[in-house]
Amino acid sequence: MHYGKDRPAILSHDPFKAIIAPRPIGWIGTLNADGVPNLGPYSFFCGVGSNPNMIGFSSEGAKHSYVNAKATGEFTFSLSTEALITAMNISSSAHPDGVDEFAKAGVTIGKSVEIAAPFVAESPAALECVTLSAEQMRDRHGTLLNKYFVIGDFVRTHINDDYIREGRFDVEKARPISRLGYRDYATVTELWELARPDD
Repeated sequence: MHYGKDRPAILSHDPFKAIIAPRPIGWIGTLNADGVPNLGPYSFFCGVGSNPNMIGFSSEGAKHSYVNAKATGEFTFSLSTEALITAMNISSSAHPDGVDEFAKAGVTIGKSVEIAAPFVAESPAALECVTLSAEQMRDRHGTLLNKYFVIGDFVRTHINDDYIREGRFDVEKARPISRLGYRDYATVTELWELARPDD
């Protein structure tokens, strides 16, 4: 099967998000113009590059995380884990600007060192980021879309010491969750290593 613009009837739901999976969840912390904390999960999230370490997230619509990251020039990322899935899900609810999603989700505000934006203190790992770009996106024809992409540069990394083992961050112990398609999620429960041919 292959198709273009028109999805065949046998696919009752768009499979795009199920194919581009698993996707880490960018649990983004920001402050609004009045200094009220905002917290939202984004499944269109990725590492952009290393040295310097950079991450990016895409917002479908000019949501608070995008607006705040652009206006304040900063944001945080907190790792979403199996233990925090309920809080992460609660923070996905749409609220008016000025509602503190940290409080709604029942998580503790972690105090950043180099920026003002908060992170989730209960998360095994969090990143303080300075916004490098926050732009409205265009399609291949140049038409502006109601989609926005933010790229940030890490300035500080927070790791709970309980999740460090033999000099590494213990991903298996942290049990991060990822977004799949539809309403499906997955948990990292098993790791395996694969050496490159030139290692």
